[in-house]
Amino acid sequence: MKIITGGVTAAKGYQAAATAAGIKYTDRTDMALLVSEVPAVSAGVFTRNVVKAAPVKWDQRVVTEQECAQAVVINAGIANACTGTEGMEYCQKTAETVEELLGIPTGQVLVASTGVIGMQLPMEKLSAGVKVLASTLSESEESGREAACAIMTTDTKYKEVAVAFEVDGKTVTVGGMCKGSGMIHPNMCTMLSFVTTDLAISKELLQQALREDVDDTYNMISVDGDTSTNDTVLLLANGMAGNDKITKKDENYHKFTQALKLVNTTLAKKMAGDGEGATALFETKVIHADTKEHAKILAKSVICSSLTKAAIFGHDANWGRILCALGYSGVDFNPEEIELYFQSKSGQIQIYKDGVATDYSEDEATKILSDEEVTVLVDMKMGEEEAAAWGCDLTYDYVKINADYRS
Repeated sequence: MKIITGGVTAAKGYQAAATAAGIKYTDRTDMALLVSEVPAVSAGVFTRNVVKAAPVKWDQRVVTEQECAQAVVINAGIANACTGTEGMEYCQKTAETVEELLGIPTGQVLVASTGVIGMQLPMEKLSAGVKVLASTLSESEESGREAACAIMTTDTKYKEVAVAFEVDGKTVTVGGMCKGSGMIHPNMCTMLSFVTTDLAISKELLQQALREDVDDTYNMISVDGDTSTNDTVLLLANGMAGNDKITKKDENYHKFTQALKLVNTTLAKKMAGDGEGATALFETKVIHADTKEHAKILAKSVICSSLTKAAIFGHDANWGRILCALGYSGVDFNPEEIELYFQSKSGQIQIYKDGVATDYSEDEATKILSDEEVTVLVDMKMGEEEAAAWGCDLTYDYVKINADYRS
């Protein structure tokens, strides 16, 4: 398995396009279209927020009721959330426009939106955007990257990744793009992710692979503790790699799940590291826990701690905040047995052992905490299970960005 260049157009048979439809932004692209050359088996995982945006409801129905999907239309700037019957009609009209232009059945068109909640979409601009997108589709790597840029809101950088591996002597590719910077929190954290593959696989196994992988990737990140109304992960598999269709959990299935995990983990970390106002990707890795579930709970508790996030921003080795976050996680442990470390490309330093601080250098700790990627390593000394969670530091700019987000 190897990481290759590209994103959603890296796999065989996928095209993408981007355009500036002027839905909310006036100085950038804000719509993208992703199309498979042939109908692709679809899978999806969606927000657990009770308040669900119209596109989420639409996509849930498509993924559940249809074997395949062939197109995804995405807009940035307006979320089409809390928009009532009119919002659902926009999803229908968007799908109908795609059918009219590309001949793809309405029931195989997925839609996704991100942005301000409560505003109605300007349907005339949306329809005009779809027409431009349909006429400019391309399988080029550049088109995939342009699509990744068009779906951004407060993101500061586009996010994409692709990997290739062998199945039955055939090269299989998995590629993806995502957006997410704020309103990010475990339990499908506002984030959108679109993953494509040319693998041939059954719908049942595709959905199961995605569902299980989300729990260890997207549900292990947090920026600000807010779970959005629009969170969506869509996975399309069009079978154009030419492998024998995977219908059981054999070696080929496990190769695919490993590739999927690499793609989704990479995208999840890109979102966490690009959190609104962030200066650092903040990882917590828990090792030697008694159960996997406890390891996940402990790791998420630390990366969700506002006090710890603020300490990371200040490059302050305030290990008491980490210990405190572990302590209120709900997992029972002996604080005098665990060990804490800070890690980065600048090195590793132990800061806590046997219930007290170690004789560590504050200057060395500050140097480690000043890097763009910082890890807190927690050794629970209780078993063999481990888990990682990802977040970012909490900065002044986070408040500035969200204080006037609508304007």
